[in-house]
Amino acid sequence: MTENTSTAAATPRPEGAANGHAVGSKPTVVLVHGAFAESGSWDGVITLLQDRGYPVVAAGNPLRSPASDAAAVRSLVDHVARPVVLVGHSYGGSVISQAAVGAEHVKALVYVGAFLPEVGESALELTGRFPGSTLPGALDPVHSTGTDGSTGTDLYIRADAYHHQFAADVPADVAARMAATQRPIAQAALEEAATAAAWKTVPSWDVVTTEDLNIPVAAQRFMAERAGAHVTEVAASHAVAASRPDVVADVIEQAARHIAG
Repeated sequence: MTENTSTAAATPRPEGAANGHAVGSKPTVVLVHGAFAESGSWDGVITLLQDRGYPVVAAGNPLRSPASDAAAVRSLVDHVARPVVLVGHSYGGSVISQAAVGAEHVKALVYVGAFLPEVGESALELTGRFPGSTLPGALDPVHSTGTDGSTGTDLYIRADAYHHQFAADVPADVAARMAATQRPIAQAALEEAATAAAWKTVPSWDVVTTEDLNIPVAAQRFMAERAGAHVTEVAASHAVAASRPDVVADVIEQAARHIAG
């Protein structure tokens, strides 16, 4: 089911809901950021959801590998120990697809300009399968050494390219702060194949970003259709949580209301 969305108003706050206080029947929303971002990238979405009475947790995503990152997120999800709407942006989609497997209290998945890999697929392979991504030319690779002495490559987006590449529809000063606070992803994380796909069994929603220069819109549509997700398309950059938090919050609330019956 696809809904084309170019403008969307924030859903009014439910009667009796106050900032930061959950209505008892509402699930917890766990937000997982992707590469080249951090937990603060959800700030606008968090504000809207808290205004509507949802408890929200923005997880710190290590950005090391889908398997290890999923394990970290799963620990947090298990700690919540109540119905959860699990939300992933970008590479965070790969993470939630593995973290939710077997987690009975994860009742819905929401993908935001994100990867929904099938078992055996990687983020890098899915991006390259469709034309449109200009990310490779914007990357700044940095040699890294782990605590165990292992070496690898961390990927950043160059500061001078960040606004155009990642967040073209947010103000330049905001994009500059996002560039300064971005967290790098291990190149190996983008190359690692998925080992599970929770969207096969958990109801899923997907915000497809049609102006995205990181993940081609054709790739997003392919993955969303394959997953049978409820789709909302929005003319937004990869940084849709920052540029259109109203759309993202509305889709999350759609998922939350669906699981609440």
